[in-house]
Amino acid sequence: MSSQKRTILVVDDTPENIDVLSGVLRDKYKVKAALNGEKAIKIAQQIPSPSMILLDIMMPGIDGYEVCRQLKGNPLTSHIPIIFITAKNQTEDERIGLELGAVDYITKPFSPSIVEARVHTHLALHDQNIALEHEVQIRTKELLETRLQIVRRLGKAAEFRDNETGLHVIRMSHYARLIAEKLGHGDAWVDLIFNAAPMHDIGKIGIPDKILLKPGRLTDEEWNFMRKHPEFGVEIIGENDSEILMTAKEIALTHHEKWDGSGYPKNLKGEEIPISGRIIMIADVFDALTTERPYKKAWAVDEAVQFINERSSTHFDPNLVRIFNEVLPEILAIKEKYDESSAS
Repeated sequence: MSSQKRTILVVDDTPENIDVLSGVLRDKYKVKAALNGEKAIKIAQQIPSPSMILLDIMMPGIDGYEVCRQLKGNPLTSHIPIIFITAKNQTEDERIGLELGAVDYITKPFSPSIVEARVHTHLALHDQNIALEHEVQIRTKELLETRLQIVRRLGKAAEFRDNETGLHVIRMSHYARLIAEKLGHGDAWVDLIFNAAPMHDIGKIGIPDKILLKPGRLTDEEWNFMRKHPEFGVEIIGENDSEILMTAKEIALTHHEKWDGSGYPKNLKGEEIPISGRIIMIADVFDALTTERPYKKAWAVDEAVQFINERSSTHFDPNLVRIFNEVLPEILAIKEKYDESSAS
């Protein structure tokens, strides 16, 4: 902790009570005072906020209970520990105060040593809680990052079978992110699409190499089997409460559905197709067209863009095609950055 004194806000409509509490605390803490609830709320909202509030209940205007209720209901002040110091000494009074979020309840007349000890104890507990919350945030972030790495590696493993560098999943995930950003659904949703995208073709794990790596045209029987990979993906991902895995499953199932209903496996049409699947379809198709595979040469960018534009409103969501064209310069920058020839 810093050597600078912590600030304690004392709230009481009787100046003599403020003087007494200030005398108890001023050696160790910086003391601010408020004679009513309205002033207390204003001071509490200042930056930096007080480290603790000692709050009387019976005051003119809004009483201490209401002050506590408002402070705990405001994200800017909800973290400040509140100790009620009051002449209201009934058990019911204490119960109400603690239920409102106060950490302690001291009745008047109070012992100065008790007040000093309680303030010290609750500040220490508050510091410990902050440290614990910080540690939990770090661990949660590490867990999320580990989960994301597993998702990305699984996606790369699936793609590795017919794209040895595995860069396809990196490129198309970035393409999807660029399109998603333009839809205005917020950063968290964009991150979800970006992080779930690598799992779009996880179902390819269930496709035999003789079909997946066949250099020529697939037979009808082979093609029908290939079209099962979205459902294989759903089975592989399974049931899960994880938001990223639920989104990945949605993408795996729907990224081959077409706007006019001619896609697979469910023949969904228009907005029946989840927006995640519609985004991934454009990102996936553009990268697949412009990348060499065992069964085809890479298309020129202009040819791939023309293909997508010509199939707006048939294969692809026309609004997303418009966005694709808007972000095409950024897409091409990503394509260059993660070019197959640059892979080690």
